[in-house]
Parts: sequence; structure tokens; C-alpha cells
Amino acid sequence: MATDSAHPSTRNTRPPLAQAAFGVGVVVQDGEGRILLGRHRDGTWELPGGKIDPTHESVAAAAARELREETGLRVSEGAVSVFAMLYDVVGGINRISMAALVRVEAADAEVTEPHLISAWRWTAPDELPDALFDPSAQILAAWRPDLGIRHPPAHHLPIALPSGAGL
Repeated sequence: MATDSAHPSTRNTRPPLAQAAFGVGVVVQDGEGRILLGRHRDGTWELPGGKIDPTHESVAAAAARELREETGLRVSEGAVSVFAMLYDVVGGINRISMAALVRVEAADAEVTEPHLISAWRWTAPDELPDALFDPSAQILAAWRPDLGIRHPPAHHLPIALPSGAGL
């Protein structure tokens, strides 16, 4: 499509209307195969995670930052494996959740945001609580479909990991 130089197109310069929430959920697995879940103040259990800063942050960087901010656990961006994108619609807004995996040998997670999370607990994957936060349930089901985790429907796009990264 040609444009008159006196009337340049503004189509590519104006931001689109916001219609999505973009976040990351982190499956943190310890050396015993357990995963880390936080007890939210509303009663659900959830993975560490949160919003991705759209101005300067990669998904892996957001996962490492959210993990540090929420639990005190420190991992490098390079230690984060992003393995899926899930999306659904809530209240007319597309909710896009990136699924990430981090492995740690042994770690004590601390409650750093007590107004949100009352406790962190290491849990065997086959002993997950029923009251999972929907995006966390969707991510865990993508990570381990064999667990039969009940969750609201979500579109699931697997992401190929670099060779040797394996789940």
C-alpha cells in the first residue's frame, strides 16, 4: 500500500487498544521432584509468577524477576526454560500465560509479599491441592498432562526447548 509522503500513515505509529494481559507462571522443581506453590490470601494455590514488563523484559527475565521478588529465590535468566504459551479469555480480555520451568537443588522460599501469599510449600506433583489458581492449573497441566489436573479450557501452544533442555 503506497502512502503519500505528505500524508504518512499513522497505522504503524499508534499503539493498539489494550486487549490482553501478558504474564508468566514458573514451575519451580527441586532436586526431589517437588514443585513450589504459594497459598494466596484468597485461598487458592499458585505458581510464582506475574506480569511481564512490556517495555524491556523477556519472558525468561520476567520469570527470574518474579521468582526473586515473590520467593527470594535467585536464578539466572539462562536457567529458565520457557516451554509453552497458554491463552484463554477472561472478562473479554485475552489472558496469555507463558509457562516456564526452573530447577533448583534445594531452596527455602520466603514469603516476601505477605499481603498476597501467606506461605510457600514444596509439593509432590501427584499431591497437588484442588484449589489451584486457574492459570497455574493450566500451566501445570501443560507441563505434566499425565497428572490429570482439572482446569478451565485454554489454548496451548508448546514451545520447543533447545536440545538438552528437556522437561
